[in-house]
Amino acid sequence: MAGHSKWANIKHRKARQDAVKGRAWSKCSRAIMAAVKQAGPDPDMNLKLRYAIEDAKSVNMAKDTIEKAIKKASGEGSNGASYEEIRYEGYGPGGVAVIVDCLTDNVQRTAPDLRRAFEKHGGNLAKQGAVSFGFQTRTVVIVDGTGVEEDQLMEIAMEAGADDITSEGGMWEVTGQPGDFIALKEAIEAAGIKPTSAEVTMIPDTMVDCSVEAGKKVLRMLDAIEESDDVQKVYTNADIPEGSMEE
Repeated sequence: MAGHSKWANIKHRKARQDAVKGRAWSKCSRAIMAAVKQAGPDPDMNLKLRYAIEDAKSVNMAKDTIEKAIKKASGEGSNGASYEEIRYEGYGPGGVAVIVDCLTDNVQRTAPDLRRAFEKHGGNLAKQGAVSFGFQTRTVVIVDGTGVEEDQLMEIAMEAGADDITSEGGMWEVTGQPGDFIALKEAIEAAGIKPTSAEVTMIPDTMVDCSVEAGKKVLRMLDAIEESDDVQKVYTNADIPEGSMEE
């Protein structure tokens, strides 16, 4: 999968997140609270909580809001909703693969909601494992290449455990194993380089090219899927052209 394709799709996703920031914060709060209830309020001892906090920071969630979510979930007598992690897989318009990670307190609500979102936009849910075999879980850190020397970034990233560094369209993409997420992000930031984005994500082994019109259909389906408060992350192998984002 070309670096440009990955960066283009990251831009599409970030644009959608910015448009629904309130919803993104709500989902981040849910992820933080679920992580705390599962393994405690200390991010140094709870890697899932640390990932959730990093996700919250990436959508500019305020520090005090993050702390309130942690305190709410860890408070004495806390008896809020119990969330279950579920992964759904399916196909979108043109046969593109889609993976949806959910955090839900009611599976009987989530599955029908997702099925409707898929089918309304020309897609369909599939059985577990139908498409996930074509994805790999990886740490991905995107860095704006402006003012960043290749040798400097290469040395920092490789020492922190990066598997690969690629450049496309003025952006650097650093990839590594999921367990190296914190080390990679912190090493890059310690050098005074602020990542454009940093996450543990699912990277498709191959991309499916979309026309502008097909890309619009895929984006409409992804938007419908992400409207659900139960949905945490959505991954696809659709290579969506820039023109698909135009109104």
